[in-house]
Amino acid sequence: MLSTWWTWIIAAMVLAILEVFLPAQILLGFAIGAVGVGLGLLIGVPGLAGSFPALMLAFAVMSLIGWLVLRRVLGVYKGQVKVWERDVNED
Repeated sequence: MLSTWWTWIIAAMVLAILEVFLPAQILLGFAIGAVGVGLGLLIGVPGLAGSFPALMLAFAVMSLIGWLVLRRVLGVYKGQVKVWERDVNED
């Protein structure tokens, strides 16, 4: 079941929908990894379809790359630091 491309695309859609309810940019990285594996299976990347460890490695690497890209594009920018002038507990 994991070696079919449409399973990975459906998993990516489920993860992307769950990201709407848990907006932390974590599940979106996994969704990007699942889309990458699904597209890799669809186009026929050699050695990917027959091996469970290769599927999991590809998913992990693509998820990490997707998360790093999202972090770079949507994450905290350099110099974007909140400086507190007063404490809310001082009043």
